[in-house]
Amino acid sequence: MSVLDRLRSSRLYKRASRALLEIDAFFDSSMFESGERSRSAYASLIAFMDRLHVSGWRRLLVELFCEGSNIAVVIGLIALFFAIPAFEDTAGADWLKKEDLAVTFLDSYGQIVGRRGIKHDDSVPIEQMPKYLIDAVIATEDRRFFEHIGIDFVGVFRALMVDAKANGVVQGGSSLTQQLAKNIFLSNERTLTRKVKEAYLALWLEGHLTKREILQLYLDRVYMGGGTFGIQAASQFYFGKSVRDVSLAEAAMLAGLFKAPTKYAPHVNLPAARARANEVLNNLVDAGYLTEGQIYAAVRNPATPVARGQTYSPDWYLDWAYSEVHQLSAAGKLGNNRVLTVRTALDSNLQQYADMTIANQLREFGPGYHVKQSAMVILDPSTGAVRTLIGGQDYGESQFNRATDAMRQPGSSFKPIVYLTALLTGKYKPTTVVLDAPVCIGNWCPHNFGNKYMGNVPLITALTHSLNTVAVRLSIAIGAANSVPGHNNVYEEAKRGRAKIIETARKMGISTPLPDTVSLPIGADDVNVIEMSGAYATFANGGKHITPHAAVEIYNSHGDLVYSYQRDNPPPRQVFDKDKIIDMVTMMRNVVQDGTAQRAKLDNVDIAGKTGTTNGFKDAWFNGYSGNFVGTIWFGNDDDTPTDNMTGGSLPAMTWHIIMAYAHQGIELKPLPGLPPPPVAVKAPPVAATADAGPPPPRHPAALSRHSADVLAGIETAAHNVASNRQDGPAPQ
Repeated sequence: MSVLDRLRSSRLYKRASRALLEIDAFFDSSMFESGERSRSAYASLIAFMDRLHVSGWRRLLVELFCEGSNIAVVIGLIALFFAIPAFEDTAGADWLKKEDLAVTFLDSYGQIVGRRGIKHDDSVPIEQMPKYLIDAVIATEDRRFFEHIGIDFVGVFRALMVDAKANGVVQGGSSLTQQLAKNIFLSNERTLTRKVKEAYLALWLEGHLTKREILQLYLDRVYMGGGTFGIQAASQFYFGKSVRDVSLAEAAMLAGLFKAPTKYAPHVNLPAARARANEVLNNLVDAGYLTEGQIYAAVRNPATPVARGQTYSPDWYLDWAYSEVHQLSAAGKLGNNRVLTVRTALDSNLQQYADMTIANQLREFGPGYHVKQSAMVILDPSTGAVRTLIGGQDYGESQFNRATDAMRQPGSSFKPIVYLTALLTGKYKPTTVVLDAPVCIGNWCPHNFGNKYMGNVPLITALTHSLNTVAVRLSIAIGAANSVPGHNNVYEEAKRGRAKIIETARKMGISTPLPDTVSLPIGADDVNVIEMSGAYATFANGGKHITPHAAVEIYNSHGDLVYSYQRDNPPPRQVFDKDKIIDMVTMMRNVVQDGTAQRAKLDNVDIAGKTGTTNGFKDAWFNGYSGNFVGTIWFGNDDDTPTDNMTGGSLPAMTWHIIMAYAHQGIELKPLPGLPPPPVAVKAPPVAATADAGPPPPRHPAALSRHSADVLAGIETAAHNVASNRQDGPAPQ
C-alpha cells in the first residue's frame, strides 16, 4: 500500500474531508437562501412600488416634482458655494463689534465733512421710539418682518408679480434682515453673487439675533439722505429733535426715506417727501396699525422740516474712507480705539465741483449717448492721496461705488502698460518704427477702429492713434525678447509677452485679477477706476509706485495721533527707470496734443493721458495726468448695455477737461517728468450751473506750495523771535 493510500484511509483525512464538505454545503445553502430572500424582497418592493404607480396627469406632476427637487438641490449647492466667503466676515464672537467704529471725517482743510459708524450714546433703543414710527417702518418696508425667517418668500413672489405687470423694477423683495446683511457685510454691487450672499447672511442673522435686535441695528445704520446714517441722526437733521419726540406726520416722513433717501429728502424736495409720507400713512391703515381717523390729522397737517440749505455730503468718498479705516482697525494699526477723527486728503470744493459737473454732463449728454453712470478719481501722484472720488450719478439712488467696486474693461487705456513693457525690453524707443497691419494669434485676429491700417509708423504715432494691431504685435515682440529655446512660435511668444505685461501692471499697483487672454493687450480684462488712477500715477511721478489712500492722520477720542500715513507707511518706491517713464510721458502727451484725447487739453498746463473705448462701446475712459494731479474718469451703464458710439475721446475727455481745469486753478504748477516747468499759472474757468443744480461750489482755493509754506513759516518764526527779544530786553528809552 502506497503512502497516498494510507493517508486517504486515515481518520484524520476522513474528518478533514467531511469538514470541508460541511463548509461547502454551508456556503451553498447560505448563498441559495440569500438569493431567495433577495428575490422575495425585490418582489415585495415591486409590489409596493406598483401600488404607488401613477399614470396620466398625476405622473406628469410627480415627474415635475422629482426634477424640480433635483434642480433645487443643485442650485442650493451652487448657492452655498458662492455664499461661503460671506461667512468669513461673521467668524469670531466680535463680528458685530468690528462694525462699531464711530468716525468723524475732516477734509484736507480741517473742516468736518461727515461721519460714519455709530456711537452707542447716540443710539436710541426702539423701546423709546414712538410705536407709530416702528409700525410705519414695518408697514412700508417689510410688513411680514416678524413672521418670516429672514427671507420673505411671499414678499419676493409678490414683488416679482408687481414688477412683471409693470415691465420693470417697481417693488423690491428684500426683507429688512437682508438689507441689514448688505449694510453690515456686503457692498452695494448689483450682482447675483451678492444677492446669494445676502440671503444666506440674512438667515445667519436671524439665527443669532432677535427680531428686535435686527430692527435696532437696521434703524441705527440705514442711509437716510443728507449725509445721515441712522434714524436718530436723520431726525436731528430734518426736524431738529430726537427720534423719541417725532410726531406721527414726522415719523411717516422719516419712514418714507428708506426707499429713495435722495428723492424723498424733505430739504431737497418737500412736496415729494410729503406725498411719500401720505403713502406711508396709508400703509399704516392697510396693515391694520391705525385707522383712517387716526391718520387724518397727520394727512391734513404734514411735517415741516427745519430750514436747511442744499447741503452737500461727499458720501462716495466717505464710504471708501470708512472702509479704509475698518481695514486699518482690523490690522491692529489703531489699537483698541473705536471713536476716531480722521483727517483725509479730500478736497471738498473739487469733490463737489466734480460731482456737479458729472451730474450736469449726464443730464445734458447722457440721453444722446445712451449712458447713465460715471465714476472718477483724482489723486496726488507724488503721495497717492485721493483728492476726489465720485462713485456714480446719484448716491441716494444707489450707494454702489463704481469707482472702487465696479469691474470694467479699460479698453485702449490699458495700452500704455503694454508700451511701457516694450520699452523695458530695451529694444524700443518712441521713434522706433513698428508695423500696423493685420495680425493673428491662432484664430483670433484683432482689427483697428474703422478697419484701417497705417503700415510702418513710429511707436509714438501708434499710441497716438491707438492702433490695436500694434499693441498685439508688441505683446508678441515682448515675448520674443524673453524667448525660450524650442518654444518660439507666435502663440508661445504672445503668452510670454502677456505674462511680462501683467508683471508690469502689478508693479504699477493693479491688483485685480488679469486673466491671461489673447485680448489682454487691448484692454479686455476688467479693472476698476481707482487702481487705474494709481497705475497712471506711476507715469506722472517718474516711475514710483504709490497706493491710493484717503486717511492722512487718525486721532483717538483724546486727540492723540494713533496713525499717520506718512509715518506708518514706507515712502513711494522707484519701480521703473525714469528714462523709460519720460519716453512714455512724451508719447502720451502726444495723445492729447494730436491724438484721440484732444478734447482734454488744458490751457497753459502740460498734460498726458490715454483714452479707452471697449468693444461694443460699453465702456469709455480717459486717464490723464499733469505734474499735480492724476484723473481717471469712466462712463458706462450698470447693466452693461452699450452706449451710442461713445468713445473715450468724447464725453469722458470733455468732462475731464472741465473738472481738471477747475482743479488746476490758482495752484503752483508742477512739470511732467522730463518736461520744463510751465510758464504761468492757470486762470479760473467759468463755472456753469443749471437752474436745478443749485449754486456752484466756491471757487477752488489756492494752495501754497511746500516752498511757499516753508518761507511763511520762517517769517513767522523770525517775527516771533523778534517779539520775544523785545519783551525780554530793556524797556525802550
